[in-house]
Amino acid sequence: MPTPSFCTTFFVPLSAISIGFIPLSEAETTPSSEILPSSATTAYQAVNPTKQHAKNNAGIEQAHTDEGTGRIHEEEREHEENHEEEIENIVVQATRSGRIANDQPIRVELIDREEIEEKAAMRPGNISMLVAETGGVRVQTTSPALGSANIRLQGLYGRYTQLLADGLPLYGNQASSIGLLQIPPTDLGRVEIIKGSASSLYGGSALGGVINLVSRTPGDTLNGEALVNVTTRNGQDLTSYIESPLTDDLKGSLTVGAHHQDTQDVDDDGWIDLPGYERYSARPRLFWQGQNGESLYATAGFMTEQREGGTMPGAVVADGNPYEQTQDSQRFDGGVVFNMPMLETLTLNARASAMVQEHDHTYADIAEDDRHESYLLESSLAGYKGDTDWLVGIAYQAEQFTSFSDEQFDYSYEVPGIFTQLDYQWNEQLSTSVSARIDDHSEYGTQFSPRVSMLYRPGDLTIRGSYGQGYYAPTPFVEEIEAAGLSRLEPLQDIEEEQAETASLDITYRFESIEASVTAFGSNVENVTELQAFSSNNTNELDSVRLVNAEGETQIRGSEVLIRYYWRDVKLTASYLYLDATEASTDGSGRKEIALTPRHSAGFVAMWEQHGNFRVGFEAYYTGPQTLDDNPYMDESNPYWHLGLMGEITVGRASWFINLENLLDVRQTDEHPLLLPSQAASGQWTTDIWSRNDGFIANAGVRIKFGE
Repeated sequence: MPTPSFCTTFFVPLSAISIGFIPLSEAETTPSSEILPSSATTAYQAVNPTKQHAKNNAGIEQAHTDEGTGRIHEEEREHEENHEEEIENIVVQATRSGRIANDQPIRVELIDREEIEEKAAMRPGNISMLVAETGGVRVQTTSPALGSANIRLQGLYGRYTQLLADGLPLYGNQASSIGLLQIPPTDLGRVEIIKGSASSLYGGSALGGVINLVSRTPGDTLNGEALVNVTTRNGQDLTSYIESPLTDDLKGSLTVGAHHQDTQDVDDDGWIDLPGYERYSARPRLFWQGQNGESLYATAGFMTEQREGGTMPGAVVADGNPYEQTQDSQRFDGGVVFNMPMLETLTLNARASAMVQEHDHTYADIAEDDRHESYLLESSLAGYKGDTDWLVGIAYQAEQFTSFSDEQFDYSYEVPGIFTQLDYQWNEQLSTSVSARIDDHSEYGTQFSPRVSMLYRPGDLTIRGSYGQGYYAPTPFVEEIEAAGLSRLEPLQDIEEEQAETASLDITYRFESIEASVTAFGSNVENVTELQAFSSNNTNELDSVRLVNAEGETQIRGSEVLIRYYWRDVKLTASYLYLDATEASTDGSGRKEIALTPRHSAGFVAMWEQHGNFRVGFEAYYTGPQTLDDNPYMDESNPYWHLGLMGEITVGRASWFINLENLLDVRQTDEHPLLLPSQAASGQWTTDIWSRNDGFIANAGVRIKFGE
C-alpha cells in the first residue's frame, strides 16, 4: 500500500457549506446520532456480560449484542450519573467492543426505533429509504429493469458494503443488489453504520464499511403491531410483528410480510419504470437468558419473490423485439449467537450463520438460474484489565456461487482467519482502538487488514480519527452484470483482489440542544474491477465484456457537514456532502470523475412531533450534477431536488399516516430517453439511472399496536 496522502487533499468549498439543524429530541435519535434520548428503553444500557447474573435489570437483548466485555469504566459511570436524566446509552455491537456509542473510538452512526417507525410509514416494504437519508450514504439504483439498488458509503462502490443482521451475514457476504429491496424494517430496533474499511472486524466483504440491522428485543409481555399500506402506483404492503415471553428464561418474536407492486410505465414509453413484484417473508427469533449470565440468540428467515420488469406487453426495444426481464428469488437463512461469562473478566462468544439463495433469471429469451451460498463460523474471547479491553477470535467464512446455466462462472471461496482488537483508555479524554485481521483466502492468499481509531474528548468537543486497510475478493457481479446477466461476460481471468486504505477525521461539538459535526474522509483503492467492452468476432461491433483490474488508483476525498437543533416539539436537520471521486483515464490523459458520484449533495428535514399524538414532516434533498458514462444523450446529468411531505396521527392504538414523495414529479426521462438506441456491450438496453424514474407517488396506511 502506498503511503496515505489524505492530509493534503481534504477540503470543502466554503461557498457550498450549508447550515441547518437537527434535533436532540425526547423521542428520536436521528441518523448519525450517537445517543439515545431519555424516552428510549433502558434495555440499551451498557452491562458487563460477565456479571449479568448479578444484575436484576440485565436485559435479554445482550444475548445478541454484546461480544466484547461491555463494561463501563468508572469515568463512564460518572458521565452517566451526570446525564442520566437526559440520555440513555446504547451498547454498539458492530464494533465488537461492547462499549457505549458515545465512548467508541470508532465512529458509529445510529438510527433508532423512532426514526425507523417514521421511515417505515414512508416505505414499509424495504430499508432503502431508511439508510438513504443518512449523511454520506447513497442508495444507487443498479438495474433500471428490476429496480435493484446497492448502498454506497462515502463514495465507495456498493459491493464494498457489508450488510449484517444482528452481527451475522444473513444476506450473504456479498448481498445482491436486489436483496436491499427485500428487507422490511418492521422488526428493527436500530441500525448501526460504520463508514470506512471494517475488514479488520469482518473480513473482505466490509472493505467500504458495515451496516448492521439490529432486531427489536422482546419485552416481558405480549406485544406487537400490524401495518397496512397502499400507494397511488397500485402497491400494497402488509407487515406484522409479535413478541412474547415463552418461559421465564425464553422470549420470542415473529415477523411476517406480504408485498405487492403492479408494473407501472410512468412516462408511457413502453418501458416499465416501477417493476412489478410479489413477495412473502417470515422471520422468527428466539432470545434465551441463563441464570448465570449465559445468553443465546437464534433466528431463521424465509423469503420468496417474483419480480418483473423490462418492456410492457406489446412494446419493443430498438431491435424491434420485446425485452422482458424477470427474477424469481428464494432465500433461506439461519443464525445463532451465544455468549457465556468465564471467570470474573472474560466472555466467550460464538456465532454461526448460513444462507442459501436461489435465483431464476430471464433476459428476453436467455434464462440464467443460479444459487448463492454463504456460511460463517466464529468464536472469540473477550476480557478486560484496568483500562484495557481486548478481544481475540478465529473465524471461517465460505462463499459459493453455482450457475446452473453456465458453470464456467462458478466459484467457491473459503476464508479461515484470526482477528484481534485492543481498546485502551489513556485518561478521561483520550482512548484508542486497534484491530487487525489475517485471512487466508483460498483464491487470493494471505490478507492483512489493520485499523486504528482514536477518540479525544476535551470538554464539549469530540474528535475521532481513524485509518484502516482492507481488501475485497472480486466476483462476476459488478453492477452492470447484475443488471444484464452473465451471457455476454467472458470468464474471469488474471483478476487480482481489490485493496483500499481509508481514513477519516470527525469533529463534533455539542452545546445544549445544538450539535454540529464536520467529517473529512478519504480513500485510495487499487485494482478496482471494471467491465471492458470488446468485439467477440473481431469486428467494430462491441458485443461482449470482460472483467479487468483498472489501471492506476481510484481516489475519493470528501467532507460531511451536519448540524442539529431541537426547539420544543420542532426538530430541524440539515446536512451537506462534498465528494471528489476520481479514477485514472483509460487513454492515459490524467484523471476523470467517477460516474454516478455527485460532487455536491445536501438535505434538509423539518419535523414537528408530539410523541404518541402526531408528527408532521417535510424533507428536501438536493443532488448535484454527475458524470455519466456510456450515455449517448448527455455526458453530465442535471441537478435535481427531491421533496417530500408526511403526516401521522395517533388515536389510541392506531396511527394513521400519509406520505407524499417526489412532490416536483422529477423523472429522468424528462431529460432524455431511458432506452438506448442500440444494445450495450454488456447486454443492457437502458442508460444508467442517475435520477428518479417513478415520478410523484403517495402512500397511506395505518399501524395498529396491540398488547399490554
